[in-house]
Amino acid sequence: MSPPAAPDRDPGLQPERTHLAWRRTTLSATVAAVLAVRAALHTGASAAAVAAAAVCCVLWTAFLVLAHRRIRVLASAGSPPALPPAYATAAALGTVAMAVCGAVLVL
Repeated sequence: MSPPAAPDRDPGLQPERTHLAWRRTTLSATVAAVLAVRAALHTGASAAAVAAAAVCCVLWTAFLVLAHRRIRVLASAGSPPALPPAYATAAALGTVAMAVCGAVLVL
């Protein structure tokens, strides 16, 4: 006996889930940037705190642009291409850098 045939897969679900994941991550980065600015302002606005908050805002803007480009690619007709390694690396390094800036603000 042969195994039962797998049901047809809806190709629209994976890009939609990825789209939603990029939106959630962008929202999380927005909250982190806002909290970084708030922390910098509540600590007496030292030069290091303002610099860390500014770096967080720049990283947030870069991540927002990257996410918007990816969401636009996912929304295009047809099967979306894989995320280029440079974009994946930029997103990962930006996230780590934002975490480091947050740690600087907390300490």
